Amino acid sequence: MFRNRKIFGDQKSFEVNPQFNADNYKKKDTSIISIVNQKGGCGKTTTCINLSAYLANQGYKVLTIDIDPQAHTSLGLGLDVDNLAHSIYDVITRDMELDYVIVPSQIKNLDIAPAISLLTGAQIEISDLLGRERILKTAIYKMVNTNFRNYDYILIDCSPSLNIVTINGLVTADSLIVPVQTQYFSLEGMKELFSTINLVRERLSSDLNVLGILPTMFDKRLKMNKEMLRQIRDYFQDKVFDTAIRMNSKLSEAVLSKESIFKYAPRSRGAQDYSSLGQEVLERVKKYQTI
Repeated sequence: MFRNRKIFGDQKSFEVNPQFNADNYKKKDTSIISIVNQKGGCGKTTTCINLSAYLANQGYKVLTIDIDPQAHTSLGLGLDVDNLAHSIYDVITRDMELDYVIVPSQIKNLDIAPAISLLTGAQIEISDLLGRERILKTAIYKMVNTNFRNYDYILIDCSPSLNIVTINGLVTADSLIVPVQTQYFSLEGMKELFSTINLVRERLSSDLNVLGILPTMFDKRLKMNKEMLRQIRDYFQDKVFDTAIRMNSKLSEAVLSKESIFKYAPRSRGAQDYSSLGQEVLERVKKYQTI
C-alpha cells in the first residue's frame, strides 16, 4: 500500500552554515521526537501538548518546538502568540539562535519555542537557501552542544502539510510519532506521509525511525472505529502503540483552557490514555537507545 514515490526529485543537501555541520556534532543524551501527520484533526497537537506535559511531570527537562503556522501547541500551552518578541519563524528564516526564542511554559520543566502565523510563508523565504532541509537540526545541535540549554526530550509539533518546514521536522528528529484517527480516509492519507518519510531516510536522515503509530479519537461503540483499529494493528503490527487515545471531550476542553489534561482533568480517560502513552514512549525510546 505504501509505495515509495519520488516527491522531491534529485537534489543534494548542503549545510546552512559552513562553520557548523550538525552531523559532525554529538547530540548528547537528548531524544528528539517529531509528531507528524499531513492530515489535520488527527490529535497531533493534543498529543504534543499532553505528551510533553507527561514527560515534564515525570521530571524530564522538555522543550516543545512548534513549527505549525496555526500555533495551536503554543496557544494550548498558554502563550499569547500575537505578542511574542521572537518565534521559531526567526530561527528558520533569519538564522536566529534557538536559545533566544525559547520561553517557559506554565508547566514546570517544560519550555517552548513558539510558532506564529508568518511560518506559512517560511517555505518561500528559505526555498533558495543551501541546506534548507537542515536549518532546524543545525539550530538545535548548536544550542545543545554549546550548553546554552540542555533537554532530555525535544518534541516537535509539525505542520499538517508536507512542506519544507515539515521536512525540517523530519530531518531533525531521531524518531516520529504518527497520530492517526481510526477512520478509513485517515489511513489512506498516510500513503504520502510514509512515502516522504522513506525518502527522507534515503537522502537526508538514514537514522530516522518511526517510534510508533498512535490511534486517536477511538470510540469503541462504533463498529467502523473498531474495524479500522484492527486494520491499523494488522498492517503496522508492533509499530502501533498499545495505547489508543479514546474520544474524550475533556481533551478538547483542556486545550481551550490552555492547560494539559493532567491539570484540567487528571482523572479523565484522556489523562489515563496519555499517561499510558507516555510510559510506552519512555520504554520505546530506551529500547532504541540501547540498540
